[in-house]
Formats: sequence, structure tokens, C-alpha cells
Amino acid sequence: MKIGPIQLESPFVVSPMAGMTDTAFRRLVKRQGGCGLVVSEMVSSEGLIRGIDRTLEYAEYTEEERPVSIQIFGGEPAKMAEAARVVEQMGANIVDVNMGCPVPKIAKHNAGCSLMREPAHAAEIIAAMSKAVKIPVTVKMRKGWDDGEINAGDLAKRVEDAGAKAIAIHGRTAKQSYTGCADWHFVTEVAKTVSIPVFGSGDCIEPEDIISRMKSGVSGVYVGRGVLRNPWILAQARDLMEGKPARSITDEERGQFLLDYMNLLLSEIDGEAEGFRHAPSPKPQAREAVGRERWVINKIRALCSWYTKGFEGGAQFRIGVNSAKSIAELEDLIEKFFVLNKIVASA
Repeated sequence: MKIGPIQLESPFVVSPMAGMTDTAFRRLVKRQGGCGLVVSEMVSSEGLIRGIDRTLEYAEYTEEERPVSIQIFGGEPAKMAEAARVVEQMGANIVDVNMGCPVPKIAKHNAGCSLMREPAHAAEIIAAMSKAVKIPVTVKMRKGWDDGEINAGDLAKRVEDAGAKAIAIHGRTAKQSYTGCADWHFVTEVAKTVSIPVFGSGDCIEPEDIISRMKSGVSGVYVGRGVLRNPWILAQARDLMEGKPARSITDEERGQFLLDYMNLLLSEIDGEAEGFRHAPSPKPQAREAVGRERWVINKIRALCSWYTKGFEGGAQFRIGVNSAKSIAELEDLIEKFFVLNKIVASA
């Protein structure tokens, strides 16, 4: 499938999740296969324009991740257009607009999901961006603001007319946040009303969920929390789509993923990472603020809150990770949980 002129080898996308889907994580998911597109954590349009180091950190990506989309947020058409030009100059394949974030600190600034409450203004932003750049402009939105303001169908048509090349719809309202169930019937009904690709999002935890959603009539599927729990989920869904059994993942592979993630994070902070299209800042603020090891430990803690859900002994493992004070201690915990437990179980 294509988004504008950009060819995707798979209709499965790593959905942006703030603080989680950084470039190191995206690279590792991409290496497993089945991933057609990665989307950056959301980036402030204001920060991009002003060249703020911490903002630029969120926009980091490598050639390995292509095709890559950088997601921006903001509420002023002129500034969003200028930010889109920055994204294009950075060499990204796609620029995405966040109209789905329900977090109050984003929504209160006339950005994120609050833009859905002003569909004409939202369309004006897309029109300004589409005129400013040659790369495709896409939109990620929700079902609506709340049950009384469900307007993704209307907004989808408006942004298509304004120049958007694809849309992703999370089947919950902003008020729901991540509670309840995603309304995939609604998403697929909206997909019938526009001619551009429509991706669905929400509640895809197993590879079978992704395949089921693809059969409902969407062009593709964004997967967020499902990828955090299982970085192989897109590869497994691709297996199923091709009529093959979903590949099995060993405990050792799961442990090695965490070790590889740590090593990539360390190589970035030590300035040894290769292939960056937009290189890390000489003084990465988010990393320097807490120190080298602490920054990596915090990243592992955040991922492990999802990564080991449902695992026997997972709660105890997370307690150990949350109390770890060094990289060496983390490595020991990972080896004992994912490798030694396997040996004991098979003895």
C-alpha cells in the first residue's frame, strides 16, 4: 500500500507512544520484520521551529527505520506549516499531525484531540501544511471528544479535502482515554467515506487481533501497547497474513531484546550510535538531567511495565527492575529471569 508516493511493505505501523517508542525501540521492532512504518513520539511544533535541543531529541531517527513519519502537535496553521518544513528538511518521509492526544497539558493548548472540537480550524492546519511541503501530510485522530461529540467521520472528509494523504483513527473518544473498548465498527464505517487510506488503532494485543481488524475493511493497523508487550507482534501478524503460523518467541529472545535495547540506548548517550539522519544533540538535555545510567534504567523500567505483563513471576521481576541502581544489576536481573528460569523449567 501507499501513503501518497511512499510505498509501505506492510500495512502494520508502530504507533507513537510518548516516552516509549523512541528511535532505539523502533529500530529493534523494525529488525523483527512485519513493520511497514514507524511514527516518532509526538514533537512540539514550537520546539521544532525554535530548534530546542530536547524537542529535537524526540525527532531523532535513523536510516534503518525508513519509511519514517515524524508526528507533530500544535494549533496554529502558520507554525504547523513551518514545523512541517523542518520535518521535511530533516529528511523524514511523512509528517503526521496529532489530533488524538487526550492529555490535558496538550489538549488545553488547542492541540491534540482538542482540534477535533474545531474541525474547520483543524482542516485549515492541514491545508497550510500540505501547501508548505512535498512529503505526505497525515492525521491521527480519535473517534471524537466524548460521546456527545463524535465527529471523526466529518473531520476525516475535511482533512482529506485539505490535502491529507492518510488518516489513523483510534476507536475511543478523548474522554475515554484508554478505558473501555475501541469501536472498530465506527473506524471501518469512516473508512468507507473517504478515498485515502484509513488506519485503525486500539486493542490489538495479539497478532490475531491485527489480522481480524484488517479483515474489517481498514487499509492498515497502528499498534501501540501491543508492540510494547510483544515487539514481535507485527512480524507474527505478517506471518498470519501470509498463511503461515505465527513465529514463536523464546524466553531467551525476549531477554536479548531488553539487552539489545539497553545497548542501543547506551551507544546513543555515549555518542557511538551510527546511521542517525538527525544526530543526537551534543548535550542531550533529557539524558544529562538524570545521568547516563539512571536515564537508561528509567527507560527500561518504563518498558518493563508493559513488557512482562502476564509473565509468571513478572511482578517480582518488575520490582527488581524498579529497585535496580546500575546497568550491571539490570543485566543480571534480565539474565536470571529470561534465561535461568528457562533452564530450570526445562530441567
